[in-house]
Amino acid sequence: QVQLVESGGGLVQPGGSLRLSCAASGIIFSLYVMGWYRQAPGEQRELVARITRGGTTNYADSVAGRFTISRDNAKNTVFLQMNSLKPEDTAVYYCNAFLPKTTIEANEYDYWGQGTQVTVSS
Repeated sequence: QVQLVESGGGLVQPGGSLRLSCAASGIIFSLYVMGWYRQAPGEQRELVARITRGGTTNYADSVAGRFTISRDNAKNTVFLQMNSLKPEDTAVYYCNAFLPKTTIEANEYDYWGQGTQVTVSS
């Protein structure tokens, strides 16, 4: 059974920091591209940050320079360090594990956590 469990969300003032964690189970974690997505009220879910199996990262323009995604394969956990938070960062943040179709994997796998609320407000 695959589970992605996010934690670390909460209420923070503008300019503050939060560190989100996503603990994965039921997958071979090191094989998956891990990502953080977010969805604000009335908006579509968007990619925030992604980290590949090889450790390559990419970020949405809106968070580049402020957020850092990392992974600890030994702990089956992906993190999102969020600094200099802004009110527009307020959203539910979702952890994603993605295994694309490749020459060694015929099926595509895409798993999601339940989300954790991040609220940036004074």
